[in-house]
Amino acid sequence: MTLENSKFGQAFIKIAVKLGNEIHLRSLRDAFATIMPLYILAGLATLLNNTVFTWIFKGNTLLKVQYWGTMVSNATLNISSLLIATMIGYFLAKNRGFSKPLASAMVSLATLVAMMPNTIEIAADGAKKTSSISGVLSYTNMGTGGMFAGVIMGLLATELFIKISNIKSLKINLGDQVPPAVGDSFNVLIPIILVVSFFALISAVLYDTTSLNVISLITKFIQEPLRHIGTGIVGVLIIYTLANLLWLFGIHFSVIYSTILEPLLIINIVQNTAAYNAGHVAPNIINLSLVQAFALLGGSGSTLCLLVATFIVSKNKAAKNVAKLSFLPGIFNINEPVIFGYPIVYNVSLIIPFILLPSLSIFIAWLTTTLGWMNTCVIQVPWTTPMFLNSFLATGGDWRAPVIQVAVFVLGVLLYMPFVKINDKVVAKEVEEKKIEEA
Repeated sequence: MTLENSKFGQAFIKIAVKLGNEIHLRSLRDAFATIMPLYILAGLATLLNNTVFTWIFKGNTLLKVQYWGTMVSNATLNISSLLIATMIGYFLAKNRGFSKPLASAMVSLATLVAMMPNTIEIAADGAKKTSSISGVLSYTNMGTGGMFAGVIMGLLATELFIKISNIKSLKINLGDQVPPAVGDSFNVLIPIILVVSFFALISAVLYDTTSLNVISLITKFIQEPLRHIGTGIVGVLIIYTLANLLWLFGIHFSVIYSTILEPLLIINIVQNTAAYNAGHVAPNIINLSLVQAFALLGGSGSTLCLLVATFIVSKNKAAKNVAKLSFLPGIFNINEPVIFGYPIVYNVSLIIPFILLPSLSIFIAWLTTTLGWMNTCVIQVPWTTPMFLNSFLATGGDWRAPVIQVAVFVLGVLLYMPFVKINDKVVAKEVEEKKIEEA
């Protein structure tokens, strides 16, 4: 009995598929994927501000040029919680088949702002003491620190809004004589009033009784504990290993990775970018850029290592042809030709290095960063950025990162080589048995 047909295989597939199709996780994945270009832009602006511009400009001219990067950060990193709440509201409504996803997005944004404190403590530039200021929103709450609050409020507000909007007695129908936009607006008028008022009431009661706000509570008691567990070295290795195991069954690893791990890794990298942009120490060693730069050498399973190992030791003509066709896409971390052409899917012969190598690479990158042999990844670069360049850019221009990547790559080739030989023998035996059957 093959692994995929065993009881364990069937149960694992069933759970993974069900998890990947869970509507809240799917909506979360869609929302983060939508705003990813803004984070890449923020990373580019931060990189230019802190490296390239400092090489070219000095003094007051440098400050004026860097103002551009500051504005980009304000438009991306510093409103992260607003962006994610809005996108979650839209995609959750859309995935639920709700007819007014834009209204859901608006409600999510409004309820998140209703949860933010009206009075904050801030210090003037150069001042040591803080003062209480009312009637303002801070980047602390709107930005990376409030991202998880944006996720939770987006999910809660949208679910409540959809449920209330489906109550027919609460709909106001103005008939067909008014413009559609006006009719739609009044159709959800009462649900909008009820939802935003409800969350504003919670915010008011919490502040009046404890002087606390929901954003800080979510960040302290939910976001930080969950993020530290999920993106700790042990948590990442477990989740990433399970995600890669899905490929054996022909299921894309994003079913687990993109729904569970990637959102937490994104929060980590945007926090690092914000800290780096402000001249502070990046707080998160494990983040999205580290995983993409070291665990995706050619795509899932670091299959660029497999292709090089194939060129070196394989005697199978078909495997070498697949490697030749897959090498150029693999340079840009696109490896579907390898996954389905080599193949990796349902191929037990290659699954050990395919699963082991990415996790080993993450551990090596984490260890070398911890030891100070490489800068922490602080810039989010596009996932299609070629190897060596991606790690150099991600670490803010640290030349040691590509060197460590080379070591990981060589290790990966060596790890794949014996399994490529095993795969050759398995394929040859299968061909031989097929010939016998046909004879």
